[in-house]
Amino acid sequence: RLLEYSRERLKAEEPLILAGDFNVIPTADDVHNPAAWVNDALFRTTTRESFQALLGLGLTDALRAVNDAPGQYTFWDYQAGAWQKNWGLRIDHLLMSPQASDRLIDVGIDSYVRAWEKPSDHVPVWADLDLEAA
Repeated sequence: RLLEYSRERLKAEEPLILAGDFNVIPTADDVHNPAAWVNDALFRTTTRESFQALLGLGLTDALRAVNDAPGQYTFWDYQAGAWQKNWGLRIDHLLMSPQASDRLIDVGIDSYVRAWEKPSDHVPVWADLDLEAA
C-alpha cells in the first residue's frame, strides 16, 4: 500500500515526506553486525527490496543524502547492553520527494536521548528544511 500511495502522491509533484519506523535496515552500513541480522525480517532481501522500490520511485533517503557514514543508528534494543555497546540499527527513516529534498538543509539523529532515564529504544530523526524555497 505504501508503494502505491507514494506513487500516487509523487504525481502531484509537491513536497512529500514519509517519516517513521519502517522496520527496514536498508544496507549493511545501517546495522552494527550485519551477519547477525541476515535472517531477520528487518534485513531480509525482500524487505530491503521493498524499501529500494520506494527509493526507485524518486524518493530520497534524507539521512544518506547528507551523511553516508556507517553507524548512524536510530534504534538500540534493551537487551544485552546494546546502547552501551553501540549495537544499533537504522530503521527510522525520512524519505523525501524531489520537491522536499530540494529544500533539505540538514538531517540528524538525536541519539543522546537514548541515554536518558527510561528512554524509548528509538531516537528522533530530524530534518531542517528551507520552507521559503520555491
